[in-house]
Amino acid sequence: MANQPLVFDYQAAKGKPENIRHPEGYCPFCDVAHLTNILAQDDDRIWLVNKFRTLEDTFQTVVIESSDHLGGPSTYSVEQNRKVFEFAFKCWHQMIVSNKYQSTIMYKSFGPLSGGSLRHPHFQIVGLNNYDVYENIKPSNFVGVEIVKDDDVAITISTHPIIGFVEINIAIDGVAQIGRLADAVQVIVKYLLNDYMGGRLTSYNLFFYQMAGKFYCKVVPRYATSPYFVGYKISQVQNAARLDKIATDIRERL
Repeated sequence: MANQPLVFDYQAAKGKPENIRHPEGYCPFCDVAHLTNILAQDDDRIWLVNKFRTLEDTFQTVVIESSDHLGGPSTYSVEQNRKVFEFAFKCWHQMIVSNKYQSTIMYKSFGPLSGGSLRHPHFQIVGLNNYDVYENIKPSNFVGVEIVKDDDVAITISTHPIIGFVEINIAIDGVAQIGRLADAVQVIVKYLLNDYMGGRLTSYNLFFYQMAGKFYCKVVPRYATSPYFVGYKISQVQNAARLDKIATDIRERL
């Protein structure tokens, strides 16, 4: 059933660390010596089982991107950023091909309005036992104003976003283009944090999808969620002139 709620386990969330709003808080991802249930590791990139598994009927894992607590796509070198994405995609693919889950999702949270709790850069990869997340989205959510399109990558701004106001979509045909996707994310994230809204944006999410023979990354700047969406599930989108201006700004940086 589309939009069926996931069940949150309050007891499992007790004691969960938080250091986005309280930077002095403990960071378990810096405390590598005490990490447990490690699934894979490549240099300082670590994939492990999430210690605080707060969603029932799921298998929650985390990819620690780097040993740099304040790192992220906007600060990595191009080479490091590509390695992070390649490692995360490899872990995501491993869970997908295990065929243990009805859906396997990967996403990244950054900033106080993103829904995350830890500043240390990481992805989350979650296997959903009995939930098809693709029932909740449509192909139309990934098309719109064209920024770039070539043999390796297509980048658009949604004209029918999932939540709005601005959702930037990056599509690649296969894993051979992960580096190009990583480069595009890096440019877009730098633009969002430094130039979009005059540098006032603090938060974003990256969401990943495998659909119709392609991989997609949706880059979503985050604000306080619109009451139109919260109360009525009505997304909003910038007007055509504003979308064209954002597309031009990003295109000039790619």
